[in-house]
Amino acid sequence: MSTTHEHQQHTDHSSMDHDHDHSGHSGMDHSMHMGNLKPKFFISLVLTIPIILMSPMMGMDLPFQFQFAGSEWIVLILATILFFYGGQPFLQGAKMELSSKEPAMMTLISLGITVAYIYSLYAFVMNNFVPQADHVMDFFWELATLIVIMLLGHWVEMNAVSNAGSALEEMAQLLPNTAHIVDDNGDTKDISLQEVQEGQHVLIKAGEKIPTDGTVLKGTTSVNEAMVTGEAKDVEKEQKDTVIGGSVNGSGTITVEVTGTGESGYLSQVMTLVENAQNEKSRVETLSDKVAKWLFYVALAAGILAFIGWLITSDLSTAFERMVTVLIIACPHALGLAIPLVIARSTSLGAKNGLLLQNREALETAKSADVILMDKTGTLTEGNFAVNNYRSFSEDYTADQVLTYISALEQNSSHPLAIGILNKAEELSLDIPEASDVENLPGVGLKGTVDGKNIKVASVSYLNKQSIDYDKNNFDELSKQGNSVSFLLIDEQNIGLVAQGDQIKPAAKSMVQSLKDQNIDPVMLTGDNQQVAQAVAKELGIDDVHAELMPEDKEKMVKDYRDNGQVVMMVGDGVNDAPSLARADIGIAIGAGTDVAIDSADIILVKSDPSDIIHFLTLAKRTQRKMVQNIWWGAGYNIVAIPLAAGVLAPIGIILSPAVGAIVMSLSTIIVAINAMLLKID
Repeated sequence: MSTTHEHQQHTDHSSMDHDHDHSGHSGMDHSMHMGNLKPKFFISLVLTIPIILMSPMMGMDLPFQFQFAGSEWIVLILATILFFYGGQPFLQGAKMELSSKEPAMMTLISLGITVAYIYSLYAFVMNNFVPQADHVMDFFWELATLIVIMLLGHWVEMNAVSNAGSALEEMAQLLPNTAHIVDDNGDTKDISLQEVQEGQHVLIKAGEKIPTDGTVLKGTTSVNEAMVTGEAKDVEKEQKDTVIGGSVNGSGTITVEVTGTGESGYLSQVMTLVENAQNEKSRVETLSDKVAKWLFYVALAAGILAFIGWLITSDLSTAFERMVTVLIIACPHALGLAIPLVIARSTSLGAKNGLLLQNREALETAKSADVILMDKTGTLTEGNFAVNNYRSFSEDYTADQVLTYISALEQNSSHPLAIGILNKAEELSLDIPEASDVENLPGVGLKGTVDGKNIKVASVSYLNKQSIDYDKNNFDELSKQGNSVSFLLIDEQNIGLVAQGDQIKPAAKSMVQSLKDQNIDPVMLTGDNQQVAQAVAKELGIDDVHAELMPEDKEKMVKDYRDNGQVVMMVGDGVNDAPSLARADIGIAIGAGTDVAIDSADIILVKSDPSDIIHFLTLAKRTQRKMVQNIWWGAGYNIVAIPLAAGVLAPIGIILSPAVGAIVMSLSTIIVAINAMLLKID
């Protein structure tokens, strides 16, 4: 149906900007090699329990431990299986980090478990096959607990931050599997979408998804292009108009000449934008990776210096033991839980408050956000049209009668504008008469007969073409307020109008002000026309507005801001927002939006409430604070422990024994767990 829809002008889709910079990744994405950690953790735990029971902790026998003849062989076999099976994700991750010359958490963990395993093998040989040698302390206990705790930490984190699915897969599902091809004889047959070629004619029935890009040859209809423009308005289509694959046909049947399919199709190009943005979005080097990188270098340097120093002043065995102690202490158990426990707590708090976290790095990036780009419809506004104004220009009809006659024509339509009118009529308890001979007038509106009168619901363009008088100042005022205006004509006389507008979400204005208070610049992006965009922006207090945008325009704007060195947040809800959500440093999807947008985002606002953007920023800042605290509790003691383990104060009789080091590590693990649970959002 057609009332006063704003006709969206589409650009040449083949000219989209694909000139992307391929930026390098700083650090490794752990999820690439961690695999399914749940079974690996539990199997490793089963292997670890007997090791803990039968081997000492850094040379210190605990009350619950016991040994018997041959128990050391059992420990060796179990530890070997555990090292290669449970340690495999870390060893593989370290290989990836080192190949990119970016040692981080995986490298530090691998250093600790490898040194512990190799030195324990050496200790096993010396203790069992060299009788005259002094007893050498092994580190099987540390090896086992380190692997299990690190597996637990990564499993907790990955379980808390799980990806809901693939944005590209969801986007591909927007297209139908088959198309109705019309041959030269006018016969129709269904073929697979992959077989459709440019130049062929496709029949598209009412309510069907449009399979390819094309030009209308026959028929008229209205098409829901919300997946492209993000706007709720249907767009009228007649001969020579273009249609886009993936959009939804309305009530008419049309025949279309295929102009784009497969990789040349518009939807495919949007998919390419999303894929490129996801691939090129440089991974933020996380706080734990930064700490792990420095610990790796510090431990390696301190271990080598300790070995050289003790080799000069003592013997090889002592030098070797000191170096191993330094390298193992440098990889504290608490560091593996410091961040995951905070992430798990933060994710839980977020979920309870309508925030779903899909990318933990967004929590660390949020503190540096400079600008937030927000889609209008569905993000700042409800995406539902409501009657803001209706009036009569005739003494013979009241304003309610104007609304009643328009409702009579609209009552068989499911268009958003029609729904808004009917909702208003229901609210006022108006008695709506039956309309007969209702007909859609492409580019004009509707016509029909109500109470024996010839009724039309028409757009301003129709009034201009037919030289029908109307109050232009009044029309301009309503339009500037963001309204879509429909006129009621009875026997071609202008009787009245109904003005409808999208409703601004209640929390949007306070959210914008709060962003400004935090020195984050709000920017509004929309596919809607400039007048409507300016009206909404003025109401919300947003100064920077960009209207009539296509998906590639939004994505390019995000890229431009990032290229200027700004940290960008993007908020959106439609397929048209997916490329920019993927490109932004932080992508925030409205929960009521499409699956494609949700899967492209880092954060999902389940309640679709703009104020939750502020809740996310608050949670992110407090989570970041807890991360820093836990990093200090989990690894900070190394500032003292590593030099003491290396024997810096040995000349005055002070040296950190392995047993004391183990106790300190255990205490720090308990502290980070308690500290993580103290995180709150309010």
